[in-house]
Amino acid sequence: MKVSELTLLQNWFERLAPIGALADGGVTRMGYTDIEDEMHAMFAMFARELGLHVDTDAFGNTFASFDGAPRTDVHLIGSHLDSVPHGGQHDGVAGVLAGLLVMKMCMDEQFMPRVETVAFRCEESSAFDTACVGSSLMLGLIDEAKTKKLKNERGENLYDVLRKRNDAPHPYPAPARFADFLEVHIEQGRILEERDVKVGVVTAIAAPYRFKVVLTGRQDHSGGTPMAMRRDALCGAAEVVLAAEETALSFKGIPLVATVGVVHNAPNALNTVPGETELRVDVRGIEDASILRAVEQIQSKVRRIAARRRLEYRIETIATYPPVDMDGTMRDAIERAAVTVDAPHLSMYSGAGHDAMRMALFVPTGMIFIPCRGGISHNPDENVDLLDVARGARVAYETLRELARNAS
Repeated sequence: MKVSELTLLQNWFERLAPIGALADGGVTRMGYTDIEDEMHAMFAMFARELGLHVDTDAFGNTFASFDGAPRTDVHLIGSHLDSVPHGGQHDGVAGVLAGLLVMKMCMDEQFMPRVETVAFRCEESSAFDTACVGSSLMLGLIDEAKTKKLKNERGENLYDVLRKRNDAPHPYPAPARFADFLEVHIEQGRILEERDVKVGVVTAIAAPYRFKVVLTGRQDHSGGTPMAMRRDALCGAAEVVLAAEETALSFKGIPLVATVGVVHNAPNALNTVPGETELRVDVRGIEDASILRAVEQIQSKVRRIAARRRLEYRIETIATYPPVDMDGTMRDAIERAAVTVDAPHLSMYSGAGHDAMRMALFVPTGMIFIPCRGGISHNPDENVDLLDVARGARVAYETLRELARNAS
């Protein structure tokens, strides 16, 4: 890798680091907030420093392009700049900066395809309980009615948030103007690191099926209520958490995981038997049939646990998405590009969701994974080697050259 590329990446990361920074080194950069605005403003500054043109669509997504370049048949590269609460510095950001680095490589080597880098808004589901908001809005996958239902932690719905922002109208039609999409991203796991492989060629992106479980028992005094007389909602919820884990573990040899990542307990007082507990369950896999089978098994266990513990229950689907395959031509081009730059690589699926899974519904899409240290992500300790970011950018650049050769 060129020293100038690493220096540039280091400069970019250092200038972004204070935005949304927390005392322990983590960051909170929630979608459609002032903090995310700062991230996009800094991205725009980096792009202009490279001599690129910058514009923003009606949903706050930011694009960097070559000034005067045609705005059709564009090879789009990018990712997102928001984070989960108390997250890391590199999730999404590495892919956006890799996109800018690809554009610099194009200028340096006088290879000027129709390429743009995008920074999507609000990819993380922690802001509005749905993932990939910016890319979904751009693609028309979220209509006005849904924006009025999606709410953030302050109770504001997405429709009102977008109206208050008063973003500029989109200057060109999307997605018709895009030829394809390429996303560089940290793996968010440790397969690459443990196998000492530098590039992951993503074959498919797992889909989440997310649902809410609300268990209602009876709120009582913890000292005055004998154990046998209790209808403890939290104890029932604890069984549901373990039931989700047990179910996912039973799918041996099938790529599937289940996580209970949210627990709301009421009244959440030390001297009170919990009267109501809400859980949010996330089931992911790359096969529709196995995902639905796992969801049904977990929900069946919820019903049995509730009956045995004399609890009322409510199950509510939050969101469902289909697993998405990456385009075969894009995968082949990435593999050949990895060989060109002498980067050890392997084919793998992504257990995490990405903007690429939305883009793949409309245009040929590929994903390049790079290692993250210890496989740690969504964590203040998330870290990545700048060499790996630069290598991912070089593979993306060579992928563009492969696509250009195939088109000629």
